[in-house]
Amino acid sequence: MTESISQHYHQRTKYDPQTIASKSHKLDWNQQPTTTKEYKLGTRYDLKPYLSDSNSWSTKQNEKNWRRLSRLLVYSYGLTAKVHIQGSSPLYLRTAPSAGGLYPAEVYLLSRGTPLLPAGLYNYQVQSHSLIGFWQEEIWSHLQKACFGHPALEETDLAIATTAIFYRSAWRYEDRAYRRIFLDTGHLLGNVELGAAITGYRPCLIGGFCDRTLNDLLYLDASKEGVTTVVSLADLDANQQKIGSNYTALPSPIQKDYPQIPDGELLQFFHQATQIEPGEAPVKPRQEKVAQEDKYNFPFCSKVSMSTTPIDWGKNLEELTKTIFKRRSTRRYTGEDLTLDELKALLNFTYQPQDYVDLGLDATPDYFALDLLSTFVAISGVKGLETGCYYYAPQEQELRQIRFKNFRQELHYLCLGQDLGRDAAAVVFHTANLQQAIALYGDRVYRYLHLDAGHLGQRLNLAAIRLGLGISGIGGFFDDQVNEVLGIPEDEAVIYITTLGCPR
Repeated sequence: MTESISQHYHQRTKYDPQTIASKSHKLDWNQQPTTTKEYKLGTRYDLKPYLSDSNSWSTKQNEKNWRRLSRLLVYSYGLTAKVHIQGSSPLYLRTAPSAGGLYPAEVYLLSRGTPLLPAGLYNYQVQSHSLIGFWQEEIWSHLQKACFGHPALEETDLAIATTAIFYRSAWRYEDRAYRRIFLDTGHLLGNVELGAAITGYRPCLIGGFCDRTLNDLLYLDASKEGVTTVVSLADLDANQQKIGSNYTALPSPIQKDYPQIPDGELLQFFHQATQIEPGEAPVKPRQEKVAQEDKYNFPFCSKVSMSTTPIDWGKNLEELTKTIFKRRSTRRYTGEDLTLDELKALLNFTYQPQDYVDLGLDATPDYFALDLLSTFVAISGVKGLETGCYYYAPQEQELRQIRFKNFRQELHYLCLGQDLGRDAAAVVFHTANLQQAIALYGDRVYRYLHLDAGHLGQRLNLAAIRLGLGISGIGGFFDDQVNEVLGIPEDEAVIYITTLGCPR
């Protein structure tokens, strides 16, 4: 084989207008997956009482810490609404968006041993907003070993592990579900980062770990589910500090020797191929991270400064907490224009975290391989901005026009005929040079790219809702045609699309 398994997977799971009809499948509603995992045995810790705004117990340190932990979890992945659907089970919406409302991610808490939680393993039960302690023994040394001695675990006492139950998404999206699973997990990580800032934690992302060891530690059935990320939580109230590390990700091998893989088995094979086995992890990535490349900086290129006043998230980030609970994916747009100031504010919160340090947010939130992602914005209706396709340069904070055209009808087509693409005022595309990314991080980079794109997408989500705008992410699109229509280089794989506009 000349292409790696990541390139093979990406090619195999592309949507193409000539073949998409033949690949569509009917959903088996008798096999519809549940969106929660229940642990019937274990010690239950009810977190609901600590959501109250009562201050009667706020001076007691343990109760204060319970309140912080309860709110971190509810901000990250908690329920926000119960939608009754005729003839079906209710749909429970959460703070993080998920493709098709399938919520493939599970959240676990790992404790070294604290006054709140004895050493052991805990699953976050979303519907009851509680923790189930299903294993209470010393596990921290095993976690450190699985994460190859990552320094972020040396002084901290709590960590979050996110996992994925593959069938929840594959039931609907088949092999392409792997993309959506990691985008969804990226949304969740975006919430963890912001929720941690609100509650006095600093998260450190760990993407390089021995998958088999962590799956065994959490007692997961590796044929159905697997660990996707680890997040070490530094407790700022306990004077723990986020450890500045020069890596959040580790490379996996590049696999080019693989058999013919039948449809329906590609997702699981690919996940296994991107794992890091015991003893395989190098100390550092193959190359140190570098600053994002300054692209499309031509003298004749039309450039628009995107510097702006940061979004006001209120005293003690009160407006951010409200926005996390208010977040919804928009189903229809009016087709009306956004203002240039609105677009500036959206991009500012997403890409310029240093502007929000005075509000208490992290100036340098963790990503896995952010320098490998590029951002393009198709403008259909933004007052004061010419229609066309632009490259967003985050360091210079400017849009650089690369195509001069109104793409409304093409966007409708590219987004599989969804009106969201046609009626949006702006559409954001996250892309990556997959070959270059694999050279740095191996096939595992496919996870990192989608996690980071989802993280950026969640920041866009919250900024849009705060501004009263509509937003919806799209994971289904005609991959190659996006590049052709918008003028994005062929070697840039489209990772994620986010539509923005005025909600109907």
